[in-house]
Amino acid sequence: MPERKKLLLRLDPQVYDAIARWAGDDLRSVNAQIEFALRLALRQAGRDPKRLQPAQPDTPDDADEPG
Repeated sequence: MPERKKLLLRLDPQVYDAIARWAGDDLRSVNAQIEFALRLALRQAGRDPKRLQPAQPDTPDDADEPG
């Protein structure tokens, strides 16, 4: 598995407290809960990283047709 990315995240204290409570309910760390919530949001937005295909170069629709 590739190395995980690290980032600094600043949160409103009330948002952090809500995530921490949610994480405790689900027996996860706050970090794991944030990743869970991000993956859920990506899936709901149709941007699930497991389903994304690499970008294909733009080609005209008729590029395969002769002449």
